[in-house]
Amino acid sequence: MSTGLRNAFKAAKEQNRPAFVSFITAGYPSPDQTVENLLSLERGGADVIEMGIPFTDPLADGPTIQRASTAALKHGTDITMCLDMVRQARARGLSVPIVFMGYYNPILAYGEENMVRDCKEAGVNGYILVDLPPEESHTFRNICYKYGLSYIPLIAPSTTEKRIELLAKLADSFIYVISRMGVTGAKDTVNAELPQIVARIKKYTQVPLAVGFGVSTREHFAQVGAHSEGVVIGSRLITLIGESIEKNEDCGKVIEQYALEVSGRKERIELKAVKSGDFADLEVSDAAGKGPFSPDDIKNFYALETRFGEFGGAYVPEALVDCLTQLETCFIDAMNDPEFKKEFESYYDYISRPSQLQFANRLTEDVGGAKIWLKREDLNHTGSHKINNAVGQILLAKRLGKKRIIAETGAGQHGVATATVCAKFGLECVVYMGEEDCRRQALNVFRMQMLGATVIPVKDGSRTLKDAINEAMRDWVANVSTTHYLVGSAIGPHPFPQIVREFQSVIGKETKRQMQEKAGKLPDAVVACVGGGSNSIGMFHPFVNDETVRIVGVEAAGDGVDTEKHSATLTKGTPGVLHGTRTYLLQDQKGQIIETHSVSAGLDYPGVGPEHSYLKDAGRAEYRTCDDAQCLIGFRKLTQLEGIIPALESSHAIYTAMEVARELPKDKDVVICLSGRGDKDMHTVTEVLPTLGPKIGWDLRF
Repeated sequence: MSTGLRNAFKAAKEQNRPAFVSFITAGYPSPDQTVENLLSLERGGADVIEMGIPFTDPLADGPTIQRASTAALKHGTDITMCLDMVRQARARGLSVPIVFMGYYNPILAYGEENMVRDCKEAGVNGYILVDLPPEESHTFRNICYKYGLSYIPLIAPSTTEKRIELLAKLADSFIYVISRMGVTGAKDTVNAELPQIVARIKKYTQVPLAVGFGVSTREHFAQVGAHSEGVVIGSRLITLIGESIEKNEDCGKVIEQYALEVSGRKERIELKAVKSGDFADLEVSDAAGKGPFSPDDIKNFYALETRFGEFGGAYVPEALVDCLTQLETCFIDAMNDPEFKKEFESYYDYISRPSQLQFANRLTEDVGGAKIWLKREDLNHTGSHKINNAVGQILLAKRLGKKRIIAETGAGQHGVATATVCAKFGLECVVYMGEEDCRRQALNVFRMQMLGATVIPVKDGSRTLKDAINEAMRDWVANVSTTHYLVGSAIGPHPFPQIVREFQSVIGKETKRQMQEKAGKLPDAVVACVGGGSNSIGMFHPFVNDETVRIVGVEAAGDGVDTEKHSATLTKGTPGVLHGTRTYLLQDQKGQIIETHSVSAGLDYPGVGPEHSYLKDAGRAEYRTCDDAQCLIGFRKLTQLEGIIPALESSHAIYTAMEVARELPKDKDVVICLSGRGDKDMHTVTEVLPTLGPKIGWDLRF
């Protein structure tokens, strides 16, 4: 099947023209129209057609393709339907090669071997997987090799020459060259540096190069085609499809005419089906390395272990690979530099470290079991544990020379912490926050703005933390050379989970020391809430090797784990890939991410840090759930018994810690990571009390 792709480029070369590689989103504007559009593109002269498989959470797609994917998902478009579209088009005479393009998680859910086998049967020739770089794709590439389908690598302007040399060895049909940094979308001009980008690649391979990102006009096509063997156009085609539907025009005819014009064809062309024996030159067909990377090849790119058991990794667009390796190197150097540790600890007075370990005597008496202690991260500067990681990462950003900082935030605490350190260090700060979270955490939005940050409400999807991360990742892809993404939780691609854990583990280290000082022993259990999992991994990690200490994470059960409105990822989820890492996810059977719910914005996330997934499967940590009503019980208990108003996120841990304490005798000790204070949540509490208050016997009406 990869032979068909090689022959498409061979035929174009023989006709002294660049191959026209077109892109459409499967299922947009409808499944039936997609079949017509495939045929129209071939009639218009397309040599190769990329079909985008819709995904709920694309990291590198611009607004145009995002909208098309969202519309396609509303039609129920999935891999099975995509395959059927190809079958229908092939049955009606489609002969040009088809490449499936998209994200890894839907394929993982379908089954990699099932996917490749079914694609070969349907008439698909290969794959471009945006977030499956070669070092993560060993299994998938071997399956492609087995069935004769093509795995098409991507090369970005940021790709190093050493990496280009390795990527070139993988290409068995063509290489997709990203002409400029950023997300997909039509642009007004072609990148002036394109000739230099192409020249760097051609030092290592004669495999055809198809150049995309930003091409939309005949002039663009000619300019790009002068330097490459193929030209990719996608966003402009999607725009034309959308406009034709709005104008009630014949969509197929519109894109057929555009294809003829942009590719320079004078008249409609009917291409002959490729004969199986018509092979391309040996130089091209043999260009695919004789043996794909082994799993050990990832070590060529990362110095540290990238995984926690089977979880973790770096499933990212090619544009981010070099940046992540630079960040890892910077992190290693910093950890080995005593001066960095000294500099980080010099900000402890600013952070208000060490935070206090306080015995909660009245809460303990009320529960009637083990003694309950509070690790008071709520007393930190900015009101939560988030400042620990923010200071650490801002010092890394300073070492990297990055002047612009971006962040995602749910409850707003990480956004406030990031805005705070940017103000302290004089750096530009942009914070992405879901529109719904902006509404329920308006006070924190104002705090960030007062600190000088630009807060960008995200209006896509569920308009919560997941969607904020999507937009922050897209920003980072576009501005990676000047921008550091200050990830707030122990999520994302390597090395972020390790970096966040390192800076948050001060919580657990202090707790160990303070418990020895105050109780003469280690705690019998440590309890923390888990969303993405930064405060919890910070508390848990120093205790992992202390087998006498129970580790208890608490997920948000929302309306209940047996409903569709919860955020209990480890309890109800399944392994998958999201936001650059393999971890447990809340997803449907087709690998699409499910919307979540929690009364606390900071726990409203469909994934979890990969180390938590590992601790769960290894049996070292137990993960319980706490629903919205129980969360308010914990909130009320600590407020009225200890005079401490906790964050709603922390209130999940309080309620569960009370349960754990009841299970233990009075000579045992339970420590709660009180991750944040609750003044940010007053609006939310007043909003939900009319519904939840009667369930727990709490009436604050006046």
